[in-house]
Amino acid sequence: MIVFSQLEKITGGKNLLFSKDATIVTLCIDSRKAPATGETLFFAIRGDRHDGHDYISSLYKSGIRQFVVERELPYLQSLDGASVIQVNSCVDALQKIAAYHRDNFSIPIIAITGSNGKTITKEWLFQMMSRDRIVVKSPGSYNSQVGVPLSVWQLQAHHQLGIFEAGVSRPGEMEKLQRVIKPSIGIFTNIGSAHDEGFATREDKILEKLRLFEGVDVLTYCADDEQLYSSISKAGIRTFSWGKNPRADVRVSFQGDSCIIGYQNENHELALPFSDLASRENCLHCITVMIWMGFSFARIRELVAGLRSVPMRMELREGINQCQLIDDTYNNDLGGLAIALQFLSNQNQKNKKRLILSDILESGLPGTDLVKHISSLIGQNHVTAFVGIGPVLSAFREVFPRGSEFYATTQDFLDHFDTDQLQQEVILVKGARSFAFERIVNRLQRKVHGTVMEIDLNALVHNLNFFKSRLKPSTKIMVMVKAFAYGSGSIEIANILQYHQVDYLGVAYADEGVELRKNNISLPVMVMNPSEDSFDTILKYNLEPEIYSLRIFRALLDHLQGQSCRIHLKLDTGMHRLGFEHSSIADLLTVIRSHPNIVVASIFSHLAGADEGTHDTFSQQQYRTFKKWADEVSLQLGYKPLYHILNSPGILRLPALQLDMVRLGIGLYGVDPTTDGFTELKPVATLKTIISQIKNIKAGESIGYGRKGKAELDITIATIAIGYADGFSRAFSNGAGEVLINNQRAKVIGNVCMDMTMIDITGLKAVEGDEVILFGKDHPIQQLAAGINTIPYEILTRTSERVKRIFVADGI
Repeated sequence: MIVFSQLEKITGGKNLLFSKDATIVTLCIDSRKAPATGETLFFAIRGDRHDGHDYISSLYKSGIRQFVVERELPYLQSLDGASVIQVNSCVDALQKIAAYHRDNFSIPIIAITGSNGKTITKEWLFQMMSRDRIVVKSPGSYNSQVGVPLSVWQLQAHHQLGIFEAGVSRPGEMEKLQRVIKPSIGIFTNIGSAHDEGFATREDKILEKLRLFEGVDVLTYCADDEQLYSSISKAGIRTFSWGKNPRADVRVSFQGDSCIIGYQNENHELALPFSDLASRENCLHCITVMIWMGFSFARIRELVAGLRSVPMRMELREGINQCQLIDDTYNNDLGGLAIALQFLSNQNQKNKKRLILSDILESGLPGTDLVKHISSLIGQNHVTAFVGIGPVLSAFREVFPRGSEFYATTQDFLDHFDTDQLQQEVILVKGARSFAFERIVNRLQRKVHGTVMEIDLNALVHNLNFFKSRLKPSTKIMVMVKAFAYGSGSIEIANILQYHQVDYLGVAYADEGVELRKNNISLPVMVMNPSEDSFDTILKYNLEPEIYSLRIFRALLDHLQGQSCRIHLKLDTGMHRLGFEHSSIADLLTVIRSHPNIVVASIFSHLAGADEGTHDTFSQQQYRTFKKWADEVSLQLGYKPLYHILNSPGILRLPALQLDMVRLGIGLYGVDPTTDGFTELKPVATLKTIISQIKNIKAGESIGYGRKGKAELDITIATIAIGYADGFSRAFSNGAGEVLINNQRAKVIGNVCMDMTMIDITGLKAVEGDEVILFGKDHPIQQLAAGINTIPYEILTRTSERVKRIFVADGI
């Protein structure tokens, strides 16, 4: 273990304050996730919008005593009992400390890089390798400049193999990660367009990634890729490749569903459990590494057969009794448990947090040490109820909080646990595969039909950060969560936004704001369409109304009877929807000046044509008009409220017009609202259903209501479990709508029904129960909307609330 007194030598920094030589157990870069113990080392990393130094005082008060900083602290002497070291770069120091830790271990380390498939390859290697040895791996997608050192820090004496992934976005990054990982075996998955913008050429990007493999015993890759082959050949790294090309060490071909592996003049047949090309490629990376490591083909065949798809992400589902369920039943190790518990602790929609946990298998720790570590994690993450399943947890029940429940097996839990006690909780279900905790998830989730909207919270955070990157650090962000957060689920989205410290939320009606407050959302909330009958609610729940006319303002003042209230003034600079025109501003100011109980929180307007370049002159005119009018208001108020005029397309196209705050709406959900094509945005929502039944229809027969569908020839149709009551519009009838089944496109035939739709699957490979994508990453919502001459906003917001929302994340 490393102790604080070693850090000066390891990092090259200087001690500003040294109190005692404490052991370092946890490295932390996020103040919100810092375990409040004296064994935590906090790195005060400075970013564009947040500075870790701002949180040192509060972290000290919570119990943390070890800090790495980049500047001196004016309150240093008040940190009695703490130790503080100053370095040039906290990120650099984090990497040096992890690299020093890595040097204590001589076990094989596999490092994975490439444009795509890093995480899947890592997880599948872990699934197979952990059957025979104790393996440590990167949690989730921890492959960045800070993610890699945090992953490597997990290495402990009992581990027999490490598997870490590494990614870069610009030159000079991979050399630093190589020094942290020091791999003995490398995997280069593939090369694609991701992060091309950071490099002059594709070859430059390959060469940067190859720096990870300096000094490895072997590098595996697909020799069919000419660009990779050329660059790797020049690098002089020892390789062990696979592919169809005769130059590959492991030759691969397919006969139907069988994979034929040719190696050392022998052919071996393997049945890969996945048929899509990407999964086959990822699987073959794993197989090639295992061949190099000396696994027999019999053992490889056995391990590959046991592979399962990798969720990689925790799923946040709607549970019974108004509970929310975090499904993390893929695997159970201490690193993954820590991340899952952090995710649980950040779900503030419900006050009670419950953990249902299985025994952690092959941790390498004695039972006493293991359960003490688990109990400590439970305490650090404010878990209020604990259920342990398995003989180890049950044997050490006295270590866990009073009131915890224990069951010998999963079946024992299902037979005896009283689900009625679960009321308005967030429940994390995390178990090793052998415990089959998917049975528990099935018991505890609310039962609805097979249509779901999957919300990728990691994509949402990516989009939020992309929009932030276009703003000045001082610019505040209001996020619109009106209309059920554009169909995505207001409460869950608002909770993520609160965690990621946006400044305001915007809703259309007061009732939407009330739901946020009832689910522990404390951010300021602007109500865009207040009505007189909502004023009581607005005051009770500390909401802030938009004021757009003297009529609604006077009605509010009459209701207030002198009570204070924060309001937002909307000026109409050319949208001509709601807002004060210039002729009304003088009267507005007269009323405000006579009511000192009113605080104007912000003044704003709305751009009418920010999405298209043809309207840029008008947008500039709106901006100048708004600034002039808003300054007139501020002058008379005697103080300056927040100014904001940019919406999502404005942030993307006209960032120079940002003021004190911007309003982020549809763009957050991955829909580009401009005509410019911002490819950096990731789709957040995927609407999916299932095939309920497949039928063969003879030529001349009709399909659906009104007999609108006609079979001109013999055809095959599938009925899918979605209709216009779910938000799949009748406008998609008769070929206007198209869906995706197993990456194959199928058109709607006949009229869309209330709860079902028929599609033509003639010639397609499909079976009953197959997943059907209405829109998502591979079937963009923009295309679906264009088919019926509408916009993505309408498709998203029309998706019925009866469609279950599933929220997926990897520990954001």
